[in-house]
Amino acid sequence: MNSKEKTSKPAKKRYYRKRVRIFNLIGKIKLWPSRTGQLHGIRNIEILGETARLTTHCNEEFIISNSLNSRAGRWLRNKWFVNVCPKCKVPDWKLEKYSSTLFKRHQGSMLTKNVESQANEKNK
Repeated sequence: MNSKEKTSKPAKKRYYRKRVRIFNLIGKIKLWPSRTGQLHGIRNIEILGETARLTTHCNEEFIISNSLNSRAGRWLRNKWFVNVCPKCKVPDWKLEKYSSTLFKRHQGSMLTKNVESQANEKNK
C-alpha cells in the first residue's frame, strides 16, 4: 500500500492564547504575513531587545517589534493572507497545521517560553 492509498487523518487542533507576544508566536509557528499579504516561512529569528530581525526562506528581512496586538499578530490569529510566497515554498503540511490552529482568549498555551531558550534547546 503506497502513501496515496492511505487515508489522511484530520489535522490535530492546537490551541494558543490570543494575546501572546509576537516573538513567541512566530517562534512557534514559523510563519510571517508581510504587508502585501504574502505568507512567508521563517528561517531565522534574531532578537535585538524589543525588536527582532526575521529572515525568511526567500532571504527577505523584516524588522519587527514585540507587540501583543500588532498588524502581523492580528493577521496570524485571524489567518488572513492573500497567498503563500512562491520563493519560500511553505509545505502543505505546515499550512494544514496552521489552518487547524485555534486562538482562544481563555484556553491554550501562553507560549511563555522565550524564543531564545527554544533555540538553545534545539542546539543541544
